[in-house]
Amino acid sequence: MLGLWIALAVIVVGGFLWFAIDRTVRAHRQQAYWGKEELAGKTGVARTQLSPTGLVFYDGELWSAEAESGPIAAGKDVVIKRLDGLTLVVASKEGGK
Repeated sequence: MLGLWIALAVIVVGGFLWFAIDRTVRAHRQQAYWGKEELAGKTGVARTQLSPTGLVFYDGELWSAEAESGPIAAGKDVVIKRLDGLTLVVASKEGGK
């Protein structure tokens, strides 16, 4: 009878540990959803020509932006590479960078 209680305790504790480890691994694999890390890889729209600076519209906000390489025409989709202070560093979506 004691062996049954031990087996049951091992199963319950093991299940809890499996659940906790699984949730921890999933949390570490998720992309950031706030902070400047969240912006990398997102798509915005150039509101003005970026040559090399201008304005980009992303997530309902206008951001100061700088083109990573070469001018980008107004209305073109851009990919956010990183945030430098309060300025987005972007590349043309067609550029493949």
